[in-house]
Amino acid sequence: MASLVPASVSRRLLARLRDVMAGNGTAQDRLDKTVHLIAADMVAEVCSCYVMRAGEVLELFATEGLNKSAVHQTRLRVGEGVVGDIAGQARPVALADAQTHPNFAYRPETGEEIYHSLMGVPIVRGGRVIGVLVVQNKSQRLYTEEEVETLETVAMVLAELVASGNLVSREELAPVDGTALLPLRLEGVRLHGGVGIGQAVLHQPRMVIRQLVAEDADVELDRFGQALSGIQASLDALFARPDMGDGEHREVLETYRMFTEDKGWRGRISEAIRTGLTAEAAIQKVHEDMRVRMAGITDPYLRERMHDFDDIANRLLLYLSGGSAGAKDHAELPANAILIARTMGPMDLFDYDYRNLRGLIMEEGSTTSHVVIVARALDIPVLGRCKDVLDRVEALDTVIVDGDNAQVFLRPSEDIRDIFTKAVSQRDERRARYALLRDVPAVTVDGVGIQMMMNAGLLLDMQHLDETGAMGIGLYRTELPFMARPSLPNVEAQESLYRKIMDQAQGRPVVFRTLDVGGDKVLPYWNAPTEENPALGWRSIRITLDRPAVLRQQLRALVGAASGRNLSVMFPMVATVDEFARARDLLTLELDRLKAGGRDSPASVRVGTMLEVPALAFQLSALLPQVDFISIGSNDLAQFLFAVDRGNPMVSDRYDTLSPGFLSFIKRVIEQCDAAGVPISVCGEMAGRPLEALGLLAVGIRSLSMTFPSLGPVKSMVRSVDLAEVSRYMDYLLTLPVPSIRNLLKLFAVDHGISV
Repeated sequence: MASLVPASVSRRLLARLRDVMAGNGTAQDRLDKTVHLIAADMVAEVCSCYVMRAGEVLELFATEGLNKSAVHQTRLRVGEGVVGDIAGQARPVALADAQTHPNFAYRPETGEEIYHSLMGVPIVRGGRVIGVLVVQNKSQRLYTEEEVETLETVAMVLAELVASGNLVSREELAPVDGTALLPLRLEGVRLHGGVGIGQAVLHQPRMVIRQLVAEDADVELDRFGQALSGIQASLDALFARPDMGDGEHREVLETYRMFTEDKGWRGRISEAIRTGLTAEAAIQKVHEDMRVRMAGITDPYLRERMHDFDDIANRLLLYLSGGSAGAKDHAELPANAILIARTMGPMDLFDYDYRNLRGLIMEEGSTTSHVVIVARALDIPVLGRCKDVLDRVEALDTVIVDGDNAQVFLRPSEDIRDIFTKAVSQRDERRARYALLRDVPAVTVDGVGIQMMMNAGLLLDMQHLDETGAMGIGLYRTELPFMARPSLPNVEAQESLYRKIMDQAQGRPVVFRTLDVGGDKVLPYWNAPTEENPALGWRSIRITLDRPAVLRQQLRALVGAASGRNLSVMFPMVATVDEFARARDLLTLELDRLKAGGRDSPASVRVGTMLEVPALAFQLSALLPQVDFISIGSNDLAQFLFAVDRGNPMVSDRYDTLSPGFLSFIKRVIEQCDAAGVPISVCGEMAGRPLEALGLLAVGIRSLSMTFPSLGPVKSMVRSVDLAEVSRYMDYLLTLPVPSIRNLLKLFAVDHGISV
């Protein structure tokens, strides 16, 4: 049967729907009128609208043609029947004889047994199915692609009515994992502790489209073309910059520009405009369809391409709304903001006024993501892997981030807000007490001095040296500036940065860790290979030894910046003595080059290594004569010792660093370093948690380096412990056949008044 819905009919239908939507009456009244109009214009005996309710249930909300008594009575689970299948697969269906479909579910109260053909499309909002729109006919009608597209366009208009909260409350439309609707509690992965209360700010806010139906298709096509040209012009301006140069970063931008010229994508948007939508509505319709269709794709390349289209669609909508196509325009933050994102780059936080940020929630992210490192530097609570949070929250919703317990409360009730408000106040009081310890020495009750150092990775971190009273920087992560730039920073830029860091340290020691990238820390301008096990792959010192020019340039910048001053350099992820020797030889070459050039050398040079790879611990007799110091990276060391992917939530908490095995391993390393007179410290996350730090002190560690918020709590612990007493108890604990001594050590601390 030929199509009964030419483009002129589609435009006429949209115009009528616009009038209905703008008319008087309740939302239910408007929905009833809408299904009547659709049935008439599409020459269908039936038009029905199903709306998603709590618990993934589709409820018949309006119908023209089926029994009216079935409205609000007929319900189908997602995946049940043809309608449930449309919702579950988020795909349109057109059937000449629906009753022969294997998923057909007969509902006698509807009276639909006399209707054979069925066409249905999902009603989508924010990349999530919120309903299903269906038309049916008695005859075995063959619906055309044009008719399916028309119904999809109508469903997009209906999505605004369904999502308005007038048919079903907005809280109910948000997926929930329980029966209670308020407060909606979501779980994630703790990436940085703390509690934050504020209003939701979406990192990529959904544009609110005020006008869906167009007056003139030609005008809208022209607006769409101008918006595309605006984006392309902004990219051309980037290419014309004198510092753009050549390389992978330029190739990425050129690939991005190719997406704006994709004929299939542009054609689909143009066709949607010709059916009667505005340029904004057409862009949203095509983009929503792409997001839904690609939701199940796991291929990382294709998912990244979807992110490209996400960004292009957002920029187009911003341009059409009167903004700039060349940059994301972040609105002024509320005084207390909780930033919510799918994922973020390490410098994205600085697009916002971070002084107003009270928390960060991401649908992706891991403890070693560099945006998390930045957030830690700002002391912002961070929660990651919070599934579908962007679809469950609206801008300016009240949100509580409980980073300590890895949970989020959306639109919390008053009693929940009161509980967390008190928790924030108590945390502020503790911080005030810790601030009083700034100038107090970190000495145990029995007179043992502990070196308290700070981890850093940004110039912003350096201000906390004076605030906390840290003795210096035990770990400066040099990779963040590399990740923030569109191209590899040259020697001059690196030297300038390292000099500023030393200046701000004001004579206090700074240990610079050389470039540590790879795994989950990817440089945008390097085409890193796809690896099945990136944590065990081409990363860190392995990359820089394979690309010695990069390492030599960094070492050249470090020795140049340290002219006349003390320099400490540390190499990461060293697995063999040979790797350390090769890296140290490159440093020697750069020191010789500096002298040959007539420049002043550093006053002294200390060279050390991270101990993260267990194999290195079994080569200490050969390594110790060559190093000036060792720093244990507890994060990777635990990952490798326990054979656990710390980015995998199924196993990341399976083993405890406070286990007899892990602590015994560290103790043996300490004993060998002490015997050789080589200083050893810990700079991983273990060092910044009072109970874990207590365990490290008890096995012999006397130098700890941690993020600045941890310095106060750990110093408080240090000043409350009798180290000889806890060390004797630790000797006993290490003999126990238990997976963890955490609870026993904590009970000991409580009984002996140790602040943990």
